[in-house]
Amino acid sequence: ATFTMKKPLSAIAFACVCQNRLLMSYAFSSGPIPHSEIMMQNEAPRLGGIQLYSTRTRNEDSNENFGDNSKNRRDILRDAGLAATVLAGFPMVTSANDSQICEDPEAKIVGVFEKAAPSVVYIDTFTEQRDVFSPNVQEVPLGAGSGFVWDDKGHIVTNYHVVRSSRIAQIAILSRAFADDPDDRKQINGNLRSSAKGITPLPNYRRNVYKARVIGVDPDKDIAVLKVDAPVFDLKSLNLGCSSTLRVGQKSLAIGNPFGLDHTLTVGVISGLGREVRSPSGRPISNVIQTDAAINPGNSGGCLLDSSGNLIGMNTAIYSPSGGSAGIGFAIPVDTLKYVVEILIRDGRVVRPVIGISYLQSAQARALGVSRGVLVLDVPTNSPAYKAGMRGTRRTEEGLIEIGDVIIQIEGDRIDSEADLFASLEKYKPGERIKVIVNRAEGIGKDGRQLKLKEVTLTTSLKASTDLPQMGNIFNLGIE
Repeated sequence: ATFTMKKPLSAIAFACVCQNRLLMSYAFSSGPIPHSEIMMQNEAPRLGGIQLYSTRTRNEDSNENFGDNSKNRRDILRDAGLAATVLAGFPMVTSANDSQICEDPEAKIVGVFEKAAPSVVYIDTFTEQRDVFSPNVQEVPLGAGSGFVWDDKGHIVTNYHVVRSSRIAQIAILSRAFADDPDDRKQINGNLRSSAKGITPLPNYRRNVYKARVIGVDPDKDIAVLKVDAPVFDLKSLNLGCSSTLRVGQKSLAIGNPFGLDHTLTVGVISGLGREVRSPSGRPISNVIQTDAAINPGNSGGCLLDSSGNLIGMNTAIYSPSGGSAGIGFAIPVDTLKYVVEILIRDGRVVRPVIGISYLQSAQARALGVSRGVLVLDVPTNSPAYKAGMRGTRRTEEGLIEIGDVIIQIEGDRIDSEADLFASLEKYKPGERIKVIVNRAEGIGKDGRQLKLKEVTLTTSLKASTDLPQMGNIFNLGIE
């Protein structure tokens, strides 16, 4: 049987077999379409190359599977009975390790969780709000997220969007419970409270809550580093793995605090590699890991581990039409974390080369007829693009929109979208000179259409992202 779709199938298709029916749900770029039930045919239909079989025979009352001679059936039943008799007469030989073999995979997952759980922290964020009728300042909760201990110096890594807009953060860490707290813990002013009450995921552990301060953020990679003043025995860091050697199909374990449920473990596999998601600043984050381990709101900033308990990524985003887990989660690879976190600990920020433009996202640009490239909206004064003579989009005296330059190439790199633009610029350092090729319209005709395009080659020196002012557009190129 063949299933014919009137619309092209998007990247996601879910199928489940229930009561001899095939229940399918598709998600398109414009949103999910309603569920549609498709009867499974007795001829064992194929769906995406997978043979689907019913659990019952084609005709349970027919003898066609055994032929016309009913003796065949009696012979089969007789042989089966004889085999059962023989097996009943002799003891079944089993290995003493059979049960252990079945339990080992489960025990390994438990072991990974118990080893990694103390490294995963619960992050509460707050902002300050002044009372209108008094000089008092109140702490107003903003949200909660996850994070993990990076080293024994008190550095905590999480997503930038977890701590964005917050002025105060508190970190809850699982710590070993002592009969009497060590002096190191008692003397820490940042220790807000310590409670042995309540159930913790590990025996003989309790939650210690510390004040935290943000020491560095990188919105372009959605990474933030916090610092807590906690004793070394409360700071258990994770072993760092290597994301460049990962393969699709490897087991993945996600630990975080979805919906405020602390230290929740979900298990899945690595579903894809080399994915791309958009950061809070608008820049694409490349080489992202895709996993089907359940990730929900609150998991952001939590750790993604391999089957040995090594850190391979930081859970960051999900694809979900409903807002809940749809089995498609994304994690920033640990190789990216290693590079960015060390810079944030040292300098507090990451400096990247920029040319200083605001641009229109590719989807909107395509609607205006720009088939490829990055459409320039605005070019601020004193930016590298301005000095090179780049033109932004403007409105003419007649009220018509004149499309600005469209960046199509940087040095030898073809530019089809803003993702290509960012990837190309990251090859260079601030101060380096680059050649930029743009498509430029020669004006607007009387009918309002853009006149013929011509290629223009511009040369400019890149600036540091910290040298350009905030332009107020979250999709600005290189603006923090």
